[in-house]
Amino acid sequence: MLDVGFSEILLTSAIALIVLGPERLPKVARQVGNWMGRARAMARQLSEQLEREVSAEELLKTQNKMSTGSPGAAAPGSIAPPAAAPAAPEPTYGQPASATTAAAMHASDPPADLKPPHE
Repeated sequence: MLDVGFSEILLTSAIALIVLGPERLPKVARQVGNWMGRARAMARQLSEQLEREVSAEELLKTQNKMSTGSPGAAAPGSIAPPAAAPAAPEPTYGQPASATTAAAMHASDPPADLKPPHE
């Protein structure tokens, strides 16, 4: 982009020192630094926003292709039926049952530790 070498920076600094003087040069340099930081931040935000927009648009296109390409799919703008619940994982023998496995058990057959005590 801009190829600025050491000699160009030295020449610019010397001209700025002559024109602005040693009293005003630090203030101006600080202001220029702040402006450069703000400009870089705005450019970064703009590029991030463009990336988000492009990825959102690609995602929308992919969803439209999937919804129009699969048989029995709902028309765009309509409400699709809910997906089936995932199957409960198989218990691993020799290891304790997880909460997911316990939740998948039938309500009519609770585990022994959850049965009410008999009087």
